[in-house]
Amino acid sequence: MKFMKKYDVAIIGAGPGGMTAGLYAARANLKVAMIDRGVYGGQMNNTAEVENYPGFPSIMGPELGEKMYQSATKQGVEFIYGDVQGIEINGKKRIVKLENDDDSIEAKAVIIGTGSSNRKLGIPGEQEYSGKGVSYCAVCDGAFFKDENVVVVGGGDSAVSEGLYLANVTDNVNVVHRRDQLRAEKILQNRAFKNPKMDFTWDSEVTEIVGDENKMTGVKVHNKKTGEDKIVNAAGAFIYIGNVPNSQPFQDLGITDKNGWIITNDQMETKISGIYAIGDVRQKQLRQIITAVGDGGIAGQNAYEYIESLNDKNEEVTA
Repeated sequence: MKFMKKYDVAIIGAGPGGMTAGLYAARANLKVAMIDRGVYGGQMNNTAEVENYPGFPSIMGPELGEKMYQSATKQGVEFIYGDVQGIEINGKKRIVKLENDDDSIEAKAVIIGTGSSNRKLGIPGEQEYSGKGVSYCAVCDGAFFKDENVVVVGGGDSAVSEGLYLANVTDNVNVVHRRDQLRAEKILQNRAFKNPKMDFTWDSEVTEIVGDENKMTGVKVHNKKTGEDKIVNAAGAFIYIGNVPNSQPFQDLGITDKNGWIITNDQMETKISGIYAIGDVRQKQLRQIITAVGDGGIAGQNAYEYIESLNDKNEEVTA
């Protein structure tokens, strides 16, 4: 029988929710593993400036992620690089299966905080020019387009916020939105409308990414009201049209809705005892850093209480 490292709590995902859950669980004197297949911080690493997190009038996303990580690990949370393939239920044991089965982890409670990923347009040229002009992260790739014209696709907070960031780097930012008004917070909208380097293409959809064999050169845009198609010249296209949940490894547990979002109650409990879900992977209305942090605190505390209940039952049996 293979040896598995044992923990009280295994947290899958090291975004703001996962790091907060780890902090709370570790402060309750639990042995905590926090697993992620990438760099801790989650989508905060792709966020240029955070202005709606209490205590920080303005802070760079990666800096906030670093502060959360230091808080969690200082309390004893162990960070493990790993690609989680699923969760196996074995009585009171929850086995977190990693890509290499020999590295699987046994825990009494599991908190899923795998977040979500950028939704793709699914149009011709998107995959072909990914990394050759097409991007989903202004912070990561914006510097490559200094003094160039770029397109931002979307009209929500992420699209407008990242468009403002790009306006500081590029020559011009054209925001293409399928509606006739933005969905972003009013404060972001006002900044965008006042920025002389930002233009808006309304009631339109990007239907194709065009370019040569080396890089993209523009986007094909279809106006839904006039039926007109035109090419907008641009060296880059930054796409922000929503998210899809990173819940694929947990589909067979029966804890997701038809769209893949994990269903929980307000205590972050799924229908399987000892398994919780937090943050952007959870079925909920508002997906923000602050709501992920709140979810994490609740789940971390409830995982502790769940484990205590298991210990109490064991004491009753052995007494």
